[in-house]
Amino acid sequence: MSGAGMTVKPKDTIDEVPPDQACPGDNPEYGTTTVGSLLDGRIRYRQFRQGYRTGLEPVLMAAHVPARAGDRVLEGGCGAGAGLMCLAHRVAEVTGLGLERDSRTACLAETNFADNGFDRLHVARTTLPALPAAAMFPSEGGWFDHAFANPPWHRHDATASPDARRDLARRVASADTIAAWVRSLGRQVRHRGTLTLALPAALHDVAVASMRDHGIGGITLFPFWPKAGRPARIVLVQGRIGSKGDAAVLPGLILHEDDGRFTRQAASVLRDGAPLA
Repeated sequence: MSGAGMTVKPKDTIDEVPPDQACPGDNPEYGTTTVGSLLDGRIRYRQFRQGYRTGLEPVLMAAHVPARAGDRVLEGGCGAGAGLMCLAHRVAEVTGLGLERDSRTACLAETNFADNGFDRLHVARTTLPALPAAAMFPSEGGWFDHAFANPPWHRHDATASPDARRDLARRVASADTIAAWVRSLGRQVRHRGTLTLALPAALHDVAVASMRDHGIGGITLFPFWPKAGRPARIVLVQGRIGSKGDAAVLPGLILHEDDGRFTRQAASVLRDGAPLA
């Protein structure tokens, strides 16, 4: 993915995020995990047996982030690290930092990064919109080239999940959570860098309004249809920091054939790690 004349940025101070506790993977209190894979076996992936299970969104987001070799990327609510690993597999020499509220899930992400040899990927524990006290989060922001997130989207007054980790991953804590995530993550991205959100289609208007309110323009919507002729359920909302460009709805992607198999285009992304055009 490197181009002629491209300057690859150094790793800089990504390791300055201090761990607030050890990650004892063999501690039974950290929950039973299962071992599977992402991108058709290219990435070994552990996740908790109970609670929140990784869906398509992290893989789709990673395929849409326009990162280049050497870029620095921030993910809000990184979970067990699926999105960052898929991006790092596609784009060489990416340095990535995931922000994760749940300490056990953050430990699992670190384990996944180590298992796959992604030594440029790291996790910091924080509850967005708060950010860690570290060198890559200066008061003026702008240290990262791109940011992406799949914010919690269940209404704060919806019925709680009996599993605490699943509830934490999916519940909007307040009515302005998406706006708060846009403000916090967008501020950390350089001018003309991108912020990408994966959301239910019904919330795309909230994301677009929040981006515009915080100086993010050139917004695009990338819808995913479960099958041809069905309403889109997932949409990627992407904007550029400081852009004044017009919004656009992109052609999007049909995920499944009538018989339930992935379409050829979807399989190229979800199994082969191809970028979303």
